Amino acid sequence: MSTPAPSPAANHVPPRHIGIIRDGNGRWAAAKGLPRLEGHRRGAERLIEVIDACIDDGVSMLTVFAFSAENWKRPLDEVSGLFKLGEWILRAHLSRLEKRKVRLRVIGDMTGVPEFVRRPLEDVMKSSRDNTAFTLVVALNYGARQEMAAAAQALAADVAAGRLAPEKVDWPAVEARLQTAGMPDPDLIIRTSGEFRLSNFLLLQSAYAEIVFTSVFWPDFDKAQLRLALAEYAKRERRFGQTREQLPPSALR
Repeated sequence: MSTPAPSPAANHVPPRHIGIIRDGNGRWAAAKGLPRLEGHRRGAERLIEVIDACIDDGVSMLTVFAFSAENWKRPLDEVSGLFKLGEWILRAHLSRLEKRKVRLRVIGDMTGVPEFVRRPLEDVMKSSRDNTAFTLVVALNYGARQEMAAAAQALAADVAAGRLAPEKVDWPAVEARLQTAGMPDPDLIIRTSGEFRLSNFLLLQSAYAEIVFTSVFWPDFDKAQLRLALAEYAKRERRFGQTREQLPPSALR
């Protein structure tokens, strides 16, 4: 008999925005004697369940690390398979995402993404732009350092053109030039598979995020695992540089 999934803590305000580094697909497959791409396929299917769980538990936004700027170093057949898989998953579950009023957004360098993936993504971003129930952000061909370099170039160009005074280069000016402009910072970052690093994922945006590391491989990260992460998040005090005594009672969990 399976153990029921734990519910989020009572009186807990869920994170508004969760970022997930979905790791361990290949190792999950290897442990079961399956091809690496089968691990990625199972992991892609798992994402749909996690989206449903996020919506049900009051989360407003989920950013998933789908393909990093460094993933191009992987074998060519695996890279090609990942893009084909992503396109298939999008088409297979499009009606389900639309039914739940999910808005799709993509961050990363889309110019390097194959057209057979880029076109469907652009179509869904356009068709779902008025959906307000939930936002799914796909980090595709994304790297936080690359994002920061592009923002620095934009700032330098604005300063050189006289549109921005050097002394006005502050965090809001930087934030407005990031690919995540207009998005709330993640409250919670989850990394699966037992690795303890951020791997160039939302480095600036995660400055005050709570981080939960789990040893579970991504294809096994189900609703119960998400709720365990939410329960861990509920234990954290988010002080943002203040002392505990400065916080209003509502902020103390």
